[in-house]
Amino acid sequence: MQTRQHIFLIGFMGCGKSYWGNNLAIKLGLPFLDLDDLISEKEGKTTAQIFAEKGEAGFRLIERDALRLLADLPVQVIATGGGTPCFFDNMNWMNQHGTTIFLNTPPTLLAERLRGEKEFRPLLRSVQDVDLLDFIIKKLEERAEFYLQANIILEQIVGDEEFLEKLVARVQGRVTSP
Repeated sequence: MQTRQHIFLIGFMGCGKSYWGNNLAIKLGLPFLDLDDLISEKEGKTTAQIFAEKGEAGFRLIERDALRLLADLPVQVIATGGGTPCFFDNMNWMNQHGTTIFLNTPPTLLAERLRGEKEFRPLLRSVQDVDLLDFIIKKLEERAEFYLQANIILEQIVGDEEFLEKLVARVQGRVTSP
């Protein structure tokens, strides 16, 4: 399937944007790009290193610039960072340049997935395990106004083996072919 615009996967860290994005790209016959990987390649550093050196504000500027570079690239499925839609006018920009899909994942599932990944997640480094669920719930509340602007919202249910088929069906119903 060929589309005219990018497909942007958005949602909280740990919701599976990279995993589902890669699988969706394969199903649709499109390239896959992880925005954090593009940033790391461009900067020659991991996102954690960029956060440590430039802080979140510095990272978000780099992230915005990397996002804008996608306008000139061939159509692809793109996994964004969890905070990407929440800064500058990134959410509006993504909605203008593609189809946005919010992978809405229960906070308890996110906490389960993220508990062992804190060293790789700059925003979680200082969060104690006992506070992780509350941190996630608070961040989700802060980001909801952005995430809910997505063209497609898909609820992730624990053990939902048909999620990819649901994702493909929603995209094919939304994205037009030439």
